[in-house]
Amino acid sequence: MSQALTLARPYARAAFAIAREEGKFAPWSEALAFSARVAADPRVSALLSNPGLARGDAVALLAPEAAGETYGRFLTLLAESHRLQQLPEIAGLFDQLRAEAENVVKATVTSAAALSADELEKIKLALRRRFGRDVEVSTAVDASLIGGAVIDAGDVVIDGSLKGKLSRLQTALAN
Repeated sequence: MSQALTLARPYARAAFAIAREEGKFAPWSEALAFSARVAADPRVSALLSNPGLARGDAVALLAPEAAGETYGRFLTLLAESHRLQQLPEIAGLFDQLRAEAENVVKATVTSAAALSADELEKIKLALRRRFGRDVEVSTAVDASLIGGAVIDAGDVVIDGSLKGKLSRLQTALAN
């Protein structure tokens, strides 16, 4: 496990606990995603590491307008702990905790060509049956797959791509 994830985990858990207590998972996810995108920008990242930047200015830079007072206090805590640059990791871990709490599997379907709405719906249905939970699917296109698709659902990766099949065939022939 990377050091960044180790440092981010307690903050993600704290944010999740606050969001659960407030019953505001979606607003916290959105606020963390916004702050993470801003903090990940190389120009902002350099600014955040500048010791001359006041905490209040850093929080104002990273907080979305719609964020509540509690979220502002959370960012202030991160600023005081010199952890603002961990916001991308915190946001990712928060979303994992949220998906688990909401009994949702997040999957990415990478295909050689764009999928039709019907094909995507069939994949969602098959994944729902396999995992017994709701599924949120994001898509990506990678022409190097030649054909088929790769489904990445956290711990489960299903490689149905032509590139993957050719690779497995090559390995079998080499042995």
